[in-house]
Amino acid sequence: MREIVLDTETTGFEAEGGDRIVEIGALELVNHLPTGRTFHVYINPERSMPQGAFEVHGLGDDFLRDKPKFAAIAQGFLDFIGPDAKLVIHNASFDMKFLNAELARAGHPTLPWSRALDTLALAREKFPGSPSSVDALCRRFGVDNSGRELHGALLDSELLAEVYLELIGGRQPDLVLAGPARGAQATDAAGQPARRAPR
Repeated sequence: MREIVLDTETTGFEAEGGDRIVEIGALELVNHLPTGRTFHVYINPERSMPQGAFEVHGLGDDFLRDKPKFAAIAQGFLDFIGPDAKLVIHNASFDMKFLNAELARAGHPTLPWSRALDTLALAREKFPGSPSSVDALCRRFGVDNSGRELHGALLDSELLAEVYLELIGGRQPDLVLAGPARGAQATDAAGQPARRAPR
């Protein structure tokens, strides 16, 4: 069983109101185990970055100016997620709205909502009334998120993968996801080393 844990960073909250995706991070699980395959790309949103969004993820206009536009990375993203893998997303309605708005704008078919597995809903069902943000779930499950000063799509996907595996029954004791936050080198859609915005 193949699943893709993913996260996006955006210019704001309104996919229909002109906000755009600026970063996608995703990693592959097969039978609930990480394969080491990741997808990570920064994207030129073709608009200016509001200060409030910049304070969340640290991705500014100067950093994003020379990054590819969504249309240029769309096929690579679709190839990575494949035609039928479940998409494991925290607050899936947010990311799915943005992904589908971008895909439609680029002339690609949109993703069916049935592909999304929402870990926020899963957490609320499992722990009703308790905080259910990724950070709160990391604290609950003892997942180390000390490297998370700002939101970043690939780091957040790695943390979410560990949280997800706890939510569905507990990760294996020796499971530590490898990735840029854990010491490995991420690459972007062109296979180049991914560089984080200055903090």
